[in-house]
Amino acid sequence: MKSNNPSDNVIRLSDRMKARKTGIAFESAAQTVRKASTRVIAVTSGKGGVGKTNIVANLGYSFARMGQKVLILDADLGLGNLDVLLGLAPKYNLSHVFMGEKSVGEIIVEGPGNMLILPASSGIQELTQLTPEQKVQILSELDGVIDSVDLLLIDTAAGISSNVMDFNVTAQEIIVVVSPEPTAITDAYALMKVLSLKYAEKCCKVIVNLAGTTQQGREVFRQLNLVTERFLDMTVDYLGSVLFDAKITKGVKQQKLVSELYPDTRASKCFEDLARKIFTQPPTNVPKGDSNFFWHHLIEKKIS
Repeated sequence: MKSNNPSDNVIRLSDRMKARKTGIAFESAAQTVRKASTRVIAVTSGKGGVGKTNIVANLGYSFARMGQKVLILDADLGLGNLDVLLGLAPKYNLSHVFMGEKSVGEIIVEGPGNMLILPASSGIQELTQLTPEQKVQILSELDGVIDSVDLLLIDTAAGISSNVMDFNVTAQEIIVVVSPEPTAITDAYALMKVLSLKYAEKCCKVIVNLAGTTQQGREVFRQLNLVTERFLDMTVDYLGSVLFDAKITKGVKQQKLVSELYPDTRASKCFEDLARKIFTQPPTNVPKGDSNFFWHHLIEKKIS
């Protein structure tokens, strides 16, 4: 049985790190099978309203259709709305985990395409700035479920808060969503600047949402890449764009994914192409670890 005491968790994790350094495989008593690797991707944005959550959900659906077992973590802890977007009505969410009433495994719900969803709470201001103890708690809980999936997608909140940054830097890959609006481009650069200068991130990927044409998507990326190349020690890769499609709005109103409701529309094709490209490309970053990536980052932060 896992301890709920954060100090005990850190001690236990320190022992695990020592075992890994000596090449000894660590097996959790609570798990019978541990996957060699779970791919972890954080999807983030500098500005709200660029369609980030919609992109996460549709990408997850596309990955699931490719045979991947997908878990989406709604990491907008104070204003989560992934469940609303998907037409779900979960009885419990992450606030119940923090209150000690439920475990992460007990609040997971199934979404479209057999995706698994970890719903966040909404309207709880205290969860917008987690304490170090709460971070230990949620990461400990995630460690118990992450190895049962092929892909973990983290839908962060928008902006540059400590919550957002912690989820970003613990992932193996970071995807920044931006739209053609000048303010969205400016805020995307601000996010990348913080990731580069404060957290020493060396790479991120970009998806341009709501592009009028593929050419406009490339132009938005060109503008963003121009300033990052000049001022930041960071490589920025272009994944592609999601073209503006009125069918997305229709799907949102029906609380259905456009990829599910209108699979042949141009936006759905964009999501399919993006998922296929991400799936076939290995992570650009030097891997930050396997499914224990959370623990590595946590211990590093505790030591520093």
